[in-house]
Amino acid sequence: MSVLKNLKSLFIIEEEEQSTSSPTRTSQRKSTPKVQQTPIIAESKAGEKGKVSDKFMDVLLKAMEKNNLEGFDYLEYKKSLQSLSKMPMDEATRYKSAFAMAQTMGVKPDMLIKTAEHYVTALSREEKQFEQALAVQKEKQIQSKLTQFKKLEATVQQKAEKIKQLTQEIEKHQQQMATTKQQVSDASVKIETTKNNFIASYNALVSKIQEDINKMKQYL
Repeated sequence: MSVLKNLKSLFIIEEEEQSTSSPTRTSQRKSTPKVQQTPIIAESKAGEKGKVSDKFMDVLLKAMEKNNLEGFDYLEYKKSLQSLSKMPMDEATRYKSAFAMAQTMGVKPDMLIKTAEHYVTALSREEKQFEQALAVQKEKQIQSKLTQFKKLEATVQQKAEKIKQLTQEIEKHQQQMATTKQQVSDASVKIETTKNNFIASYNALVSKIQEDINKMKQYL
């Protein structure tokens, strides 16, 4: 079994084994109420609630594997704890029993705690590297899109202003068209009236002359 699989068995499979343990063994073990732990790092409120991912667990476990210390350290102690998890004993007894085996190799409690903190530090470095990589992705996938969004927003605003200006100009032209149309109508009526006045005057005058012509032909 590879080192990575060993680490997985220590930090992932163990929980599954405890959840599927037999009722008999569970009843023999003193039950300890689960305490809701405060997250070490707060999740982003912008995304959905986080779920444990095999992909990221592998990344973090590989970071631990890369920083594995020589000799008996926290990881070896964790293996002892895991092997004792199948025994009918409470948590305190299990931790003390695993330490009793470690003592035979000259291990002290402060050394175990120090090596455990060493792995926490290694994981913390991995988390910082992840944050840096995430910042690059944010710049690439979000900031560039936000820049594009702002450009589009400005373009839309400019075109909206242009539409508003054109609409006002169209309304003005429509008013001018209505005025011009009325002016054409008024001018047409005026011209036709003038024409009719001329014709009426012409008819009246020519009629008088024609009347005189007819009378002259009659009387002379």
